[in-house]
Formats: sequence, structure tokens, C-alpha cells
Amino acid sequence: MKLGIVGSGMIVEDLLSFIGDIPAIQLQAICARAGHEEKLAQWQDQYHIKKVYVDYDQLLADHQVDTIYIGLPNHLHYAYAKQALEQGKHVICEKPFTSNLKEFLELKQLATRQHLILIEAISNQYLKNVLAIREQLPKLGDIKIVECNYSQFSSRYRRFKTGEVLSAFNPAMSGGALMDINLYNIHLVVGLFGVPKSVHYYANIERNIDTSGILLLDYDHFKCACIGSKDTSAPNRTNIQGDQGYISIAGSTNIVDHFEYVNDSESPVRIDVKDHPHRMYDEFVEFDRIIHEQDMLKVSEMLEHSEKVMHVIQQAKQSAGLVFGADHQ
Repeated sequence: MKLGIVGSGMIVEDLLSFIGDIPAIQLQAICARAGHEEKLAQWQDQYHIKKVYVDYDQLLADHQVDTIYIGLPNHLHYAYAKQALEQGKHVICEKPFTSNLKEFLELKQLATRQHLILIEAISNQYLKNVLAIREQLPKLGDIKIVECNYSQFSSRYRRFKTGEVLSAFNPAMSGGALMDINLYNIHLVVGLFGVPKSVHYYANIERNIDTSGILLLDYDHFKCACIGSKDTSAPNRTNIQGDQGYISIAGSTNIVDHFEYVNDSESPVRIDVKDHPHRMYDEFVEFDRIIHEQDMLKVSEMLEHSEKVMHVIQQAKQSAGLVFGADHQ
């Protein structure tokens, strides 16, 4: 993979911190808007990035770049991904894929027409520990209850409370708890169990944005509650409870550092099969393989998963009366 990165925020810095551990990925270029030249120059030197751009068109015109990674605020994902696909680049797009289902479906159609790879960067669909959870699920018997709590107080929330408009809490920029941290819970649950029968989102809404909320997913034979909070903190934990045992994940659903499998008649078993400490490592190893092998079957599988998640998001927003800027399209 000959990678071109777009963005200069925390998620890009996170990516750069480990990407050198995957030798097959060549850091060809990085691009951010004017005003970030100093940071880009520092990263170029530190991470041996070949080129720096402050013009996205110039990055897309670079023939040494075959794949674009989009690490921008949520509301920009659609436009930047569309432009990259139109210029013949593969696209790895940070979560949430787009602001709404309509945008996602348009990108999916465009990528298919262009015979290009389009895929969502969502760590917990590739983590080895999550793959191990899938293997353990049948041992739990009939699933009855699933609960995921990802609560992380945002330092920006205090500024939001004073009236400051910030991207993390801006409806026009597709911010809020659902589109940020609760999204990891949704991806985990949909990845394990598929599409729920019904979706209801009970949100704490301030100035037209959900600062926290509880998402209830009805799977008919079991019930699921996904909690995402940016206005409070709590111990993060996920429990998957069956009538013959349970799985418990300590920590947030974007990391899954390890988990415990507990059979009703046996002692708890701690399972950790990861081979790299960074949560994003496994997904980028797989992205490189997919692009190198042109594995369109895997791309189709992951796009189908992302589409299911986008349907859940759409139903959740509608049930809570949330309308973001892009939803008016």
C-alpha cells in the first residue's frame, strides 16, 4: 500500500505512532489544510513521510499514492472519500463512515463502479481478541443480555457548556456521543450478532446534540443496551450473558485488550491473543493485505457490515429526533 494521509488531528497522530511497524505500508504523503505546516514538517521528519501537501488536489494527483486514509472530522468523510474515488484512489475512511446512510450508499456505488477498494477504519472488527470472542460465543448457550458501556468524559464538554461551538458537539459536523464513542459499541454488537429487530435511542440532548445516551437494540431472543457518554465517566465494560456462561470485556469496545470467558460450572478463563499493543494495528495489516491481493470479497463483506451499522445509526437518530446538517440532503 502506498498511503496518503489526510488530516492532522489526534487520530492521525495515533496512526503514525505504529504504522512503521508494518513495513509493507509506504508513507508516501500527508496532507492538511494551510496553517498546519509546522506540525506536518515535524511528522514528515519523525515518521519519514516522503511528501507534504496543503492542497488535497495535489495529493490526489500524486501518482505515487494509491490509497487515501481519511482522518478528518465526521462531516468531511463523504466529500473527501468521494473526491478520492473519483480520482482513482482506494479509500480507507475513519469511522463513522459517513454522516448518514444516503452518503454511504453513494460512496459504495461509486467505488463499485470504479472497481476501487472502499473500507471503514473500525478497529474492533479486526482485533484478534474480538475474533476470539466470536469463537467463544457458542459456549454461552442462548444469549439473553448484552450490555456495552463506553463512557469517557470529554474535556471539550466543559467548553461546550459555556456556549462554545466545538466539532465534537456540533450537529452540523455530525458530532455527539452516538457518532463518536457509542459507534464502537454498535460495531461490536452488529459484528457479533447482525442487525437488530428494532432500535431505540434515548439521548441526553443539549443544544440539539446528544452528549450521552442509551441505545436499546432488540434482537427478539435477547436484548442489548449500548451506553455512550461524553458528559460523564464510568468504568467501561461489556458483558455478553448467556444461559450457560458469559463473556466480560474490561475497558472500552475500541480496544478489547483482553476478555474473560466464564462457564457456569468452571473457573474464569482470561483470554488475550493480541500480538501488538496498538488497537489499530490489526486493521491496517488487513487493509494492506486486502489492497495487495485485491480481495474484493472481503471488501464486500466489510461494506455490508458498515451498511448494517449505518442503518442502525439512522434508526437511532430518527428515534431520538436528532437531525445533523448532512441529514437534510
